[in-house]
Amino acid sequence: MLPSIVLFASLVNLVSSAAVNNIRPLVIWHGMGDTYASSGMESFQSEVKEMYPGIFVHSIFIDEDPNVDQRASFYGNVNKQIVQVAQQLAEIPELSRGFDAIGFSQGGQFLRGYVERNNSPPVHNLITFGSQHMGVSSLPACNTWDLLCQVARRAANRGVYSEWAQENLVQAQFFRDPHRLSQYMESGSFLPDINNEVLLPSSRNLSYADNLASLNKLILVLFLQDKTVIPKESAWFGSEQPLEDITMDQASESHQTPMLGGVNTKDIIPMRLQNLYKEDWIGLRQLDERGRIDFVACQGEHMQIGDCWKDLVAEWVGGSLGAD
Repeated sequence: MLPSIVLFASLVNLVSSAAVNNIRPLVIWHGMGDTYASSGMESFQSEVKEMYPGIFVHSIFIDEDPNVDQRASFYGNVNKQIVQVAQQLAEIPELSRGFDAIGFSQGGQFLRGYVERNNSPPVHNLITFGSQHMGVSSLPACNTWDLLCQVARRAANRGVYSEWAQENLVQAQFFRDPHRLSQYMESGSFLPDINNEVLLPSSRNLSYADNLASLNKLILVLFLQDKTVIPKESAWFGSEQPLEDITMDQASESHQTPMLGGVNTKDIIPMRLQNLYKEDWIGLRQLDERGRIDFVACQGEHMQIGDCWKDLVAEWVGGSLGAD
């Protein structure tokens, strides 16, 4: 009798192990001023693991030293960081069959950069919280006592499109001035590239659209009281535009895509009116026309997530590998 019980228990453990191994892993990328191993990031991982026992979660790092990793969120070359992260993810066996991904603040557009440029192993569902997909038109504010941030912000303000800033200051590499778009496209080293906003249309990378369109779901989360990301609608691929450049066609079509203010306020050009969407430079239109983009609004200031993440993680994380 005992051997049968032991055999049954072994079979149960084997089946349970197989089920656990079939849970799609999760990769997360922290935001500016945070680290991969901060208490907040570790707490988030713990809650996800409680929700999905056995799930594998990886927190992206630029350096295993948390202090150096934090500094890299202010200083460094984003393009090089994404190359490093792509290699990091490719070397983790648990991720080889693909994973879901969550990007917090700037980690969201960095993960999108990974999807467009690499995506091997592939991302299934991508959730971004308060990310700057269309950049920022004012550099993010710093906490009063955050000297690392203050120094980086002052340096970026002095010459955001200088070669040095575009090589060394993370914030400068997603600064998109609506009054200097030509300079942004000519000098910007990161965001213009992953948005395929280039001066010469022939230089657009067509693989970016193919890779982003391969996502099962793109969930874009905006914080309604966000005063850090300017404009906050960047989280929904919205951007500022000078009032004199607003056309009647754009005003009449604005109802077709989520907006938080009228066109006659501080003009926000929503996603579906962006050239990168209309001409599908990066695959957004393909995703949207298949119903694969969700626009989510959360109460609170920038990255005051509260419980807003729970329903999203319950719906779009923890699925079975190989399943939609």
